[in-house]
Amino acid sequence: MARQERAIRTRRAILEAAARMFNELGYEASTIGMLIERAQLTRGGVYFHFTSKEQLARAVLDEAVTREGLVPQALKLQEWVDLALLLAYRVPREPVLSASIRLSVDSKARSLFGTRWPDWIAVSTDLLTEAKERGELRFHVDPAEIARLLVGAWTGVQLVTETLPDRDLSQEVSALFALVLPSVVPAEVLAKLDISHYRAEHLLAAARSDEKSVAVPPS
Repeated sequence: MARQERAIRTRRAILEAAARMFNELGYEASTIGMLIERAQLTRGGVYFHFTSKEQLARAVLDEAVTREGLVPQALKLQEWVDLALLLAYRVPREPVLSASIRLSVDSKARSLFGTRWPDWIAVSTDLLTEAKERGELRFHVDPAEIARLLVGAWTGVQLVTETLPDRDLSQEVSALFALVLPSVVPAEVLAKLDISHYRAEHLLAAARSDEKSVAVPPS
């Protein structure tokens, strides 16, 4: 068991080191040799977990679509908002998530691996479709269209915000919702939504606290 846990931690350390490398250098300039130096592991130690740079990139992209911190809400639309806010909070703090975006906008990596934007659009479409069935969206709203446009807008906001040191992604995404939601959500539903930029931090902290309490049984 201890050996398995060490292997899991080592794999994670390699993946995060690779993510930081992709973020800093881009996909094409990154090499396994650079990764070995950064992770301070032997070549065999790295190749035991990942046999190529391509495999590393795929592993990063495999973690792009995540619902960590998301919990059921009375309004399905709140879950949709929460998902975007959670990602906005986590991306600047988690190199693997930010690298998944970097690989998606890198033309070379995109030609090799595609992106996870279609997956995010599908997740958003499902949430919005259920929200519309519950009467949480205006009659004219097409869930698939809103999902597609919001994923594009979210990505654009993230790419611009990371170049502006005085801007916070959570605040910017909250502002994006403040602009978008009034045109697609009835006033009585809008009044019940929480789009505050600090909401995601609280959701994630609560979720991780619950995980720890489950993982460590009482003595």
